[in-house]
Amino acid sequence: MERPRAVIFDLDYTLAVSRQDRTTILDDAVEAANAPPLTRDQYLEAHSQHLTRETREPIFADLLSEYETDADPDVLARAYRQEIADALEALPGVEAMLADLRGSYRIGLLTNGPVVAQRDKLEQLGWEDLFDAALVTGELEAGKPDPRAFEAIAAALAIDPADAVYVGDDVNADIYGATNAGMDAIQVLLEDGPDPDPRAIAYVPQNEIATTLPELIADLES
Repeated sequence: MERPRAVIFDLDYTLAVSRQDRTTILDDAVEAANAPPLTRDQYLEAHSQHLTRETREPIFADLLSEYETDADPDVLARAYRQEIADALEALPGVEAMLADLRGSYRIGLLTNGPVVAQRDKLEQLGWEDLFDAALVTGELEAGKPDPRAFEAIAAALAIDPADAVYVGDDVNADIYGATNAGMDAIQVLLEDGPDPDPRAIAYVPQNEIATTLPELIADLES
Protein backbone atom coordinates (compact mmCIF):
# COMPACT_ATOMS: atom_id res chain seq x y z
CA MET A 1 0.00 0.00 0.00
CA GLU A 2 1.00 3.63 -0.25
CA ARG A 3 2.31 5.35 2.82
CA PRO A 4 -0.63 5.84 5.24
CA ARG A 5 -1.42 9.41 6.19
CA ALA A 6 -3.07 8.55 9.50
CA VAL A 7 -3.00 5.94 12.25
CA ILE A 8 -6.23 5.64 14.24
CA PHE A 9 -6.54 3.77 17.52
CA ASP A 10 -9.15 2.07 19.63
CA LEU A 11 -8.81 2.90 23.35
CA ASP A 12 -9.76 0.06 25.70
CA TYR A 13 -7.45 -2.98 25.58
CA THR A 14 -5.50 -1.33 22.75
CA LEU A 15 -3.87 1.66 24.47
CA ALA A 16 -5.15 1.39 28.05
CA VAL A 17 -6.14 -1.41 30.40
CA SER A 18 -7.48 -1.84 33.91
CA ARG A 19 -5.33 -2.97 36.81
CA GLN A 20 -8.36 -4.95 37.99
CA ASP A 21 -10.42 -7.23 35.78
CA ARG A 22 -13.67 -5.71 34.56
CA THR A 23 -15.80 -8.33 36.33
CA THR A 24 -14.38 -7.29 39.70
CA ILE A 25 -14.86 -3.62 38.81
CA LEU A 26 -18.52 -4.25 37.97
CA ASP A 27 -19.02 -6.25 41.16
CA ASP A 28 -17.53 -3.46 43.27
CA ALA A 29 -19.73 -0.84 41.58
CA VAL A 30 -22.83 -2.99 42.08
CA GLU A 31 -22.01 -3.34 45.76
CA ALA A 32 -21.38 0.40 46.15
CA ALA A 33 -24.75 1.20 44.54
CA ASN A 34 -26.63 -1.50 46.47
CA ALA A 35 -27.75 -3.04 43.19
CA PRO A 36 -28.55 -6.68 42.36
CA PRO A 37 -25.72 -8.83 40.97
CA LEU A 38 -24.94 -8.23 37.29
CA THR A 39 -22.70 -10.28 35.04
CA ARG A 40 -20.06 -8.92 32.69
CA ASP A 41 -21.86 -10.55 29.76
CA GLN A 42 -25.10 -8.78 30.69
CA TYR A 43 -23.26 -5.48 30.84
CA LEU A 44 -21.54 -5.96 27.48
CA GLU A 45 -24.81 -6.84 25.76
CA ALA A 46 -26.53 -3.75 27.17
CA HIS A 47 -23.49 -1.59 26.37
CA SER A 48 -23.63 -2.68 22.73
CA GLN A 49 -27.16 -1.26 22.51
CA HIS A 50 -26.16 2.18 23.82
CA LEU A 51 -23.07 3.27 21.88
CA THR A 52 -24.37 6.76 21.12
CA ARG A 53 -25.34 7.91 24.60
CA GLU A 54 -24.14 10.71 26.85
CA THR A 55 -23.67 8.50 29.95
CA ARG A 56 -23.89 4.85 31.04
CA GLU A 57 -27.15 5.54 32.89
CA PRO A 58 -29.35 4.05 30.08
CA ILE A 59 -27.17 0.92 30.10
CA PHE A 60 -27.75 0.32 33.77
CA ALA A 61 -31.40 1.37 33.51
CA ASP A 62 -31.93 -1.45 31.02
CA LEU A 63 -30.09 -3.93 33.23
CA LEU A 64 -31.89 -2.97 36.43
CA SER A 65 -35.29 -3.05 34.73
CA GLU A 66 -35.04 -6.84 34.82
CA TYR A 67 -35.04 -6.82 38.63
CA GLU A 68 -37.27 -5.66 41.45
CA THR A 69 -34.87 -3.15 42.93
CA ASP A 70 -34.71 0.41 44.19
CA ALA A 71 -31.13 0.80 42.94
CA ASP A 72 -30.61 4.03 41.00
CA PRO A 73 -29.07 3.47 37.53
CA ASP A 74 -27.40 6.90 37.65
CA VAL A 75 -25.78 6.09 41.00
CA LEU A 76 -24.61 2.76 39.60
CA ALA A 77 -23.25 4.43 36.46
CA ARG A 78 -21.30 6.92 38.57
CA ALA A 79 -19.94 4.16 40.82
CA TYR A 80 -18.84 2.13 37.81
CA ARG A 81 -17.16 5.14 36.22
CA GLN A 82 -15.24 5.82 39.42
CA GLU A 83 -14.12 2.20 39.71
CA ILE A 84 -12.91 2.29 36.10
CA ALA A 85 -11.07 5.57 36.64
CA ASP A 86 -9.33 4.25 39.75
CA ALA A 87 -8.10 1.13 37.89
CA LEU A 88 -7.24 2.59 34.48
CA GLU A 89 -3.64 2.72 33.27
CA ALA A 90 -1.83 3.16 29.97
CA LEU A 91 -0.01 0.22 28.45
CA PRO A 92 3.75 0.64 28.88
CA GLY A 93 5.32 3.01 26.39
CA VAL A 94 2.21 3.96 24.42
CA GLU A 95 2.37 7.68 25.21
CA ALA A 96 5.90 7.96 23.80
CA MET A 97 4.87 5.78 20.84
CA LEU A 98 1.95 8.07 20.02
CA ALA A 99 4.12 11.15 20.29
CA ASP A 100 6.70 9.62 17.94
CA LEU A 101 4.08 8.51 15.40
CA ARG A 102 2.54 11.95 15.46
CA GLY A 103 5.74 13.28 13.94
CA SER A 104 5.01 11.35 10.73
CA TYR A 105 1.26 10.68 10.66
CA ARG A 106 -2.05 12.15 11.67
CA ILE A 107 -3.03 10.35 14.88
CA GLY A 108 -6.65 9.65 15.77
CA LEU A 109 -8.74 7.88 18.37
CA LEU A 110 -12.15 6.28 17.84
CA THR A 111 -13.65 4.61 20.90
CA ASN A 112 -17.04 3.04 21.50
CA GLY A 113 -19.10 4.17 24.44
CA PRO A 114 -21.01 6.96 26.16
CA VAL A 115 -19.47 10.42 26.04
CA VAL A 116 -18.93 11.02 29.75
CA ALA A 117 -17.46 7.56 30.36
CA GLN A 118 -14.92 7.65 27.54
CA ARG A 119 -13.99 11.33 27.87
CA ASP A 120 -13.43 10.71 31.58
CA LYS A 121 -10.93 7.97 30.68
CA LEU A 122 -9.00 10.35 28.45
CA GLU A 123 -8.95 12.92 31.24
CA GLN A 124 -7.80 10.37 33.80
CA LEU A 125 -4.97 9.35 31.47
CA GLY A 126 -4.09 12.97 30.67
CA TRP A 127 -4.57 12.27 26.98
CA GLU A 128 -6.89 15.12 25.93
CA ASP A 129 -4.21 16.62 23.66
CA LEU A 130 -2.41 13.44 22.62
CA PHE A 131 -4.35 12.99 19.36
CA ASP A 132 -5.00 15.15 16.32
CA ALA A 133 -8.65 14.07 16.65
CA ALA A 134 -10.37 11.90 19.25
CA LEU A 135 -14.01 10.83 18.84
CA VAL A 136 -16.30 8.97 21.21
CA THR A 137 -19.22 7.20 19.54
CA GLY A 138 -21.58 8.73 22.10
CA GLU A 139 -21.04 11.96 20.17
CA LEU A 140 -21.83 10.35 16.81
CA GLU A 141 -24.77 8.97 14.85
CA ALA A 142 -23.49 5.41 15.16
CA GLY A 143 -20.88 3.33 16.95
CA LYS A 144 -18.33 0.85 15.67
CA PRO A 145 -18.57 -1.25 13.52
CA ASP A 146 -20.92 1.08 11.61
CA PRO A 147 -18.98 2.73 8.74
CA ARG A 148 -20.30 6.12 9.79
CA ALA A 149 -18.16 6.03 12.91
CA PHE A 150 -14.99 5.42 10.88
CA GLU A 151 -16.01 8.01 8.29
CA ALA A 152 -16.43 10.53 11.10
CA ILE A 153 -12.91 10.07 12.47
CA ALA A 154 -11.48 10.18 8.94
CA ALA A 155 -13.29 13.46 8.33
CA ALA A 156 -12.03 14.84 11.65
CA LEU A 157 -8.49 14.04 10.52
CA ALA A 158 -9.16 15.50 7.05
CA ILE A 159 -8.19 12.27 5.29
CA ASP A 160 -9.82 9.63 3.13
CA PRO A 161 -10.54 6.35 4.97
CA ALA A 162 -8.33 4.53 2.48
CA ASP A 163 -5.38 6.58 3.72
CA ALA A 164 -5.72 5.37 7.31
CA VAL A 165 -4.63 2.35 9.32
CA TYR A 166 -6.87 1.42 12.23
CA VAL A 167 -5.43 -0.35 15.28
CA GLY A 168 -7.73 -2.26 17.63
CA ASP A 169 -8.38 -5.52 19.44
CA ASP A 170 -12.06 -6.27 18.82
CA VAL A 171 -12.64 -8.47 15.78
CA ASN A 172 -16.11 -7.12 15.00
CA ALA A 173 -16.00 -3.50 16.14
CA ASP A 174 -12.43 -2.79 15.08
CA ILE A 175 -11.18 -5.18 12.41
CA TYR A 176 -14.43 -5.77 10.53
CA GLY A 177 -15.57 -2.21 11.14
CA ALA A 178 -12.39 -0.59 9.84
CA THR A 179 -11.95 -2.82 6.81
CA ASN A 180 -15.63 -2.50 5.91
CA ALA A 181 -15.17 1.27 5.95
CA GLY A 182 -12.19 1.08 3.58
CA MET A 183 -9.34 1.28 6.10
CA ASP A 184 -6.53 -1.17 6.63
CA ALA A 185 -6.53 -2.71 10.10
CA ILE A 186 -3.89 -3.99 12.49
CA GLN A 187 -5.20 -6.37 15.14
CA VAL A 188 -4.01 -6.13 18.72
CA LEU A 189 -3.79 -9.69 20.03
CA LEU A 190 -4.87 -10.26 23.62
CA GLU A 191 -3.39 -13.02 25.74
CA ASP A 192 -6.79 -14.74 26.09
CA GLY A 193 -7.94 -14.29 22.47
CA PRO A 194 -9.54 -13.77 20.01
CA ASP A 195 -7.50 -15.44 17.28
CA PRO A 196 -5.87 -13.44 14.49
CA ASP A 197 -8.48 -12.31 11.98
CA PRO A 198 -7.57 -12.75 8.29
CA ARG A 199 -9.00 -9.33 7.43
CA ALA A 200 -6.19 -7.63 9.36
CA ILE A 201 -3.03 -6.78 7.44
CA ALA A 202 -0.79 -7.27 10.49
CA TYR A 203 -0.91 -8.32 14.14
CA VAL A 204 0.72 -7.04 17.32
CA PRO A 205 0.61 -8.60 20.80
CA GLN A 206 -0.95 -6.22 23.29
CA ASN A 207 2.13 -6.21 25.53
CA GLU A 208 4.38 -5.32 22.57
CA ILE A 209 2.33 -2.56 20.98
CA ALA A 210 4.68 0.29 21.90
CA THR A 211 7.77 -1.45 20.57
CA THR A 212 6.37 -3.40 17.60
CA LEU A 213 3.63 -1.25 16.11
CA PRO A 214 5.84 1.57 14.72
CA GLU A 215 7.87 -1.02 12.80
CA LEU A 216 4.72 -2.63 11.40
CA ILE A 217 3.43 0.70 10.20
CA ALA A 218 6.79 1.62 8.68
CA ASP A 219 6.80 -1.72 6.83
CA LEU A 220 3.49 -0.81 5.17
CA GLU A 221 5.34 1.81 3.15
CA SER A 222 7.81 -0.63 1.63
